[in-house]
Amino acid sequence: MIQAPGSVPSGATAAEAALAADDSPMGDAARWASGLLTAPDLAPDESTAARFVPTFPARHTRGFSATLAEWRTKGPFTVRDYQPVAHKGWVVLSGPTGVRYTLSLTLDSTGLIRILALQPETVIPETGTWDELEDALRTPGVDHSVLAARLTPEGMVVLHESAGARPMPTGSAYKLYVMRALVHAIENGELSWDDEVTVRPELRSLPTGDMQDLPDGTRVTVRETAYKMIAMSDNTGADLIADRLGRDAVERAVTASRHHDPSLLRPFLTSHEVFELGWSAPELRTAWAGRDEAGRRELLREIARPMTVRGSDLGETVHRLGLDWHMTAHDVLHVLEGLRHDSERDATGTVEHILTAYPGIPVDQAKWPRVYFKAGSCPGVMMFCWLLQDRDGTVHVLVLRQAADEQKPIGDGLFLRGLGARVINSGLLEADPQSGEAAEHGEGAGRGEGAGRGEGADGKAAR
Repeated sequence: MIQAPGSVPSGATAAEAALAADDSPMGDAARWASGLLTAPDLAPDESTAARFVPTFPARHTRGFSATLAEWRTKGPFTVRDYQPVAHKGWVVLSGPTGVRYTLSLTLDSTGLIRILALQPETVIPETGTWDELEDALRTPGVDHSVLAARLTPEGMVVLHESAGARPMPTGSAYKLYVMRALVHAIENGELSWDDEVTVRPELRSLPTGDMQDLPDGTRVTVRETAYKMIAMSDNTGADLIADRLGRDAVERAVTASRHHDPSLLRPFLTSHEVFELGWSAPELRTAWAGRDEAGRRELLREIARPMTVRGSDLGETVHRLGLDWHMTAHDVLHVLEGLRHDSERDATGTVEHILTAYPGIPVDQAKWPRVYFKAGSCPGVMMFCWLLQDRDGTVHVLVLRQAADEQKPIGDGLFLRGLGARVINSGLLEADPQSGEAAEHGEGAGRGEGAGRGEGADGKAAR
C-alpha cells in the first residue's frame, strides 16, 4: 500500500518518498489512486465513487472496478517517478517484468479526480541539441513547428526555428487572446475582477475544465473564471468571459497582439462554436468552409443555442476547414509577450497570479522564477508554449506545435510536453546563439517543414 504523507517506508525509492511526502491535494489523490493498484483486494465502485467527479462513472459503462481490475493484472507495481504540477500529476510505475506505465491524474477545482488513466510510459528521447529535438519530432503525416527565442532590450534573438512562420491550428492558445481582451476591459474600467458571469445553457461547452458541470444560473466572479480559463484551460470559463466582453473586443485583442493576419481569426470562435460546427450536423462544416466572413458570422448566429455535441462525438479532424484558431509560432510569442506587459501594468497582481498558476511541467523555480504556460489540443492538434523569465530578468519563449489529419500519430500530448521539459531543462534556451547548435539553426533554418511526432496533452476537447 502507498503510505500516508510523511510516512516513508524503509528502503523506499526517491520517487516513493516524494509521493509519500506530498501533502498537497494532488499528492493525496495520487497516493490514493496508486493504492488502488497495490492494495490486496480490488476496491468496489461504491467505495471509490466519492473520489471522482460525478461525471466520471458515466465514462466507465462496465463500472470503474472493471477497468481497475484490468490495470491490476499488470502489477504488482513499484513507483519509479512522481511528477505533480498543480492540478495534474503523473506517477510512473513498473510491473514485474520491468514494463513501465504512467498513471495520469487531473483534479477539478475541488480536488476530485476528473481524469485517471493508466497507459504505457511515453519514452522521451534526450534532446540536448536542436538537431535532436527536430529528429524526435519528425514523424510521417504530422506537421510540426518549433520556435525558441530570447527577448532582449535590443529585440528578439531566435535560438532555433522550424516552420515558425507557418499558420497552424493551436487549440486553446486562443484563450491567451481572451485573457488580453479581459485585461484591457478591466484597465478601461469596463469590467472588474469582482464582476460576475452567469452560466447559461447556450454558453456551456465541453471539457477541459469543470465549469460546464455548474447548474444553469450559477454566478462566478470574473477573477475565478479567468483563473480557470488559463490555469485549467476551462472551455466554458473562456466562453463565459468572451461572451461578457463581446466578440469584437477579442478580435481587437488579436490585432493589438500583432497577429500576422487577424482575418484568420475572424469571426473569433468560442470553444462551444468549434464543437458545434465541427462535430454536430455535417452540413454545418460544409457551410463554414464555403462562406466568407459575413456568412460565417450569420452561421454563428444560427447556432447560438445549447450544444448538441457530446465528448464522444469528437474524432474526425476539422482544423483544415478553418475550425480552430490558426496562429504562427511568432503570433504565439507576441501574445505571450503582450500578456507579460499587461501583468507588469497590473498593480493588483491578479494577472500574474493567473498566468503563473500552472507551469505545465515541473520547473526549477530558483532558475525560472516566472513561468507562463498554455497548452492547446483538438483532434489532430497539439501545442505547448512557455514564457520563462530567469533570475536576471531575461525572458525566453518556447513554442512547440503539431498538426495532423488524424489524432493517432500525435497521441495525448505527453510526448510533446516531455520534449518541452527536455529543452527547458537542457540549457538550450540559455546557450549562446552564436555558437554550436543555436547558431547553426537560427532564424530561417526552416527544418522540419513537414515533421512531427507524438505519443502520449490532454484529451480531445479544445485545451
